[in-house]
Amino acid sequence: MRASTTIRTELRADIESCGYFPDLVEDAVLLAAGDEPILDFVVHHEPTFDHDEIHRHLTILLLTPTRLIVGHTDDHPPEPGQTGTFAASSTEAVPLRLISTVVVTRVVEAPEQFDRHTPRVPETWATISWGGMRRVDLEPATCSDPQCEADHGYTGTLVGDDLTVRMSAAADGEERVDRLIRFATSLQRVAGV
Repeated sequence: MRASTTIRTELRADIESCGYFPDLVEDAVLLAAGDEPILDFVVHHEPTFDHDEIHRHLTILLLTPTRLIVGHTDDHPPEPGQTGTFAASSTEAVPLRLISTVVVTRVVEAPEQFDRHTPRVPETWATISWGGMRRVDLEPATCSDPQCEADHGYTGTLVGDDLTVRMSAAADGEERVDRLIRFATSLQRVAGV
């Protein structure tokens, strides 16, 4: 395992590479981590475009020996009559024992030529659930009678929807895709899921 100071240096460099309020972003996640060592991390910069404006969203995932730290920072345009930009930065600390699912999805190029030592993974997702958020997908219930006009209520599914991070080599770079895979598989191991 790399020394925590080395990881903190790498974390700072990765945050700075996004060019998005590095002092605020770093302070938020380090405040949440406290004195626990950082075992691994992922930085995901996700800008969105709205007409003539760009809005930035930065997600930081930290893995400590006991917790998953999830940090989000968003910029906000000034309200009418105000000047300057605002940012909202929040962190959530999830005990590893509460993590119920960690799904790693890799999109692999040329699967017939797959080599685990040099995989070509242009895109990956990490989906992490701990029961903090649920999404209900409802649809009208039906019966098998095509002539039936009765109201059968609704049917649906309740899905854990805590966090999904998607990275692609084209948008984020191969190194960040590899880091997300490494982080998510490390989390699978330490969370015991």
